Amino acid sequence: MKKTEELDMKTLLFFFIPLGLSASLVTLSHIIINSTLVRGENSEYIIASYAIAMSLFAITERLGNLLRQTCSSLVRDKHSYKIMSNFATYLIVSLMLVAFAVAYTPTGDFIFAKIFGAEQNMVKDIKGIYQILILVTIFSALRCLCQGIIIYNRQTKWLTIGMVIRLAAMYVLSLYFIHTGNITGKTGAIIFLVGMIIECTISFIEARVLVRKMAENHEQKIKSKRTIFKFYSPLMFSSVIIVLVGPAINIFLGKTTNIELAIASYAIAGSVAQLFLSFFSYIHQIVINFYDHHESEVKKFSILVGFIPCLLVGVFCYTPFGAFFLEYVIGVNGRLLDASLQVLKVFVLMALLFPFIDYFNGLLMVYKQTKVTIYSQSAHLIITILVLVIGINFAAQWNGIIGALGNSFGFLAELIVLISFVHAIERKKGKPKILLLKSLSRQGRNR
Repeated sequence: MKKTEELDMKTLLFFFIPLGLSASLVTLSHIIINSTLVRGENSEYIIASYAIAMSLFAITERLGNLLRQTCSSLVRDKHSYKIMSNFATYLIVSLMLVAFAVAYTPTGDFIFAKIFGAEQNMVKDIKGIYQILILVTIFSALRCLCQGIIIYNRQTKWLTIGMVIRLAAMYVLSLYFIHTGNITGKTGAIIFLVGMIIECTISFIEARVLVRKMAENHEQKIKSKRTIFKFYSPLMFSSVIIVLVGPAINIFLGKTTNIELAIASYAIAGSVAQLFLSFFSYIHQIVINFYDHHESEVKKFSILVGFIPCLLVGVFCYTPFGAFFLEYVIGVNGRLLDASLQVLKVFVLMALLFPFIDYFNGLLMVYKQTKVTIYSQSAHLIITILVLVIGINFAAQWNGIIGALGNSFGFLAELIVLISFVHAIERKKGKPKILLLKSLSRQGRNR
């Protein structure tokens, strides 16, 4: 966008809403999977097995997902897209080597049994689920590379279109498994894989069309994979750190008084919380694409949407609607329903913090200071583990609530670190030290 071009709220909404919808639909796809698994025999066992496999899978998938931010931030022409594509190929191959070592060697048995604390009869099932999830990683990384191109060209509607088609296919497949009654942990992985293949295909087709229209060279072009790696590597290291939060929580939940109930209730509550939070997970893209020339408008937009997820989660878990949704839409009942609602109430704090964390992460990408994310994510992990240790030792009977408390306080620590570093960076750039809320109130008075 040119510096002289006006930016209004309508433009931001047309850019942001398709991104938010696509992210929400991703979370809804996981709810479809959980609602399928909960209908199987011994549902707590099936969901716990799937959740453990997913928590390890999330590490490799997150590294692939970073291609979306990296591509939308750096790729500006055909030359840089070619370099980015080569970089993505090396990354995917590396991820596959690590994943295969876990899925097809005794390394996986050790990780799932000793580190995650899974019972011996669960390990074989968990490895079988993980073997399918490896394929999901490939298509997920390719999808994110293509979506980076789509976002930079502001054709965000295609993310929503791809997700709607993916969701429809997953729902139909889910109905098939429910109708046949053949539901295991692998069922969830198969539904996930089919959906990802469909979304990847749609993103790939649109991205190729857009790449053909791009210039051969751009004044801000990247010259080598080194430039990409300098931007990507801090995000990679910080992602490895933050993805450890999921496995850490599952490990500690394995020490509660009721392991299967704790893991299952945390997984269900977490998926519902993410349904609300995911819509607001692209605030960083608003910052990346518009902040340089429209700082005040971006701040105003971030404040307007930032408090919405907290209100939504609060209404959901403190009104009868939450219990109704969990029981009649997802299919949760009995003690698992009660436990899931209790865990979800703790996630209200996380919902309050999440949008503003995404905003400040976007600023780090604008300032090309992605290395700061290593410190903020480390703070998140350390505080999460500290709260988990305290919870397990003093209130193990709280089960899944302990995991929600750990993760929520981890988010609080992460935001504090981000605010501190961003203010330090802006002071060096000659900007005044003004908090997001304070700056907006000042703009209101000036008007």
